Amino acid sequence: MPDIVDIAVSNDNFKTLVTAVKAANLVDVLKSEGPFTVFAPTDEAFAKLPPGTITTLVQNIPQLARILTYHVVSGKFMKADLEKINTITSVEGSPISIDCSDNFEIKNATVLISDIEADNGVIHVIDNVILMG
Repeated sequence: MPDIVDIAVSNDNFKTLVTAVKAANLVDVLKSEGPFTVFAPTDEAFAKLPPGTITTLVQNIPQLARILTYHVVSGKFMKADLEKINTITSVEGSPISIDCSDNFEIKNATVLISDIEADNGVIHVIDNVILMG
């Protein structure tokens, strides 16, 4: 089974995410044993950010890494696991709110596709980049 990075690289909807992960030097981390739960923003999600945001982040690697690790949780959490809790702590260290009452939502994003299993965890595809705070 492919790992989280291999799945993202093979999917045309994650070009911006893959570029950002490479720029932040997080490829080796996300290829490690894990397991990890990744809330993966699509290219469309990144396109919703204000103009110039991605360029600014690529020039500020610590901030880029902080935002990307906010999308990662240590451990493998399928949708069924997340339905039982209200918040989860990201690898970055901040809590992420979860709401499965109507849709499957985390912070300001809706999960478009859940439970894409990888060798070292699971990916949930989201429609917005989630921001801390």
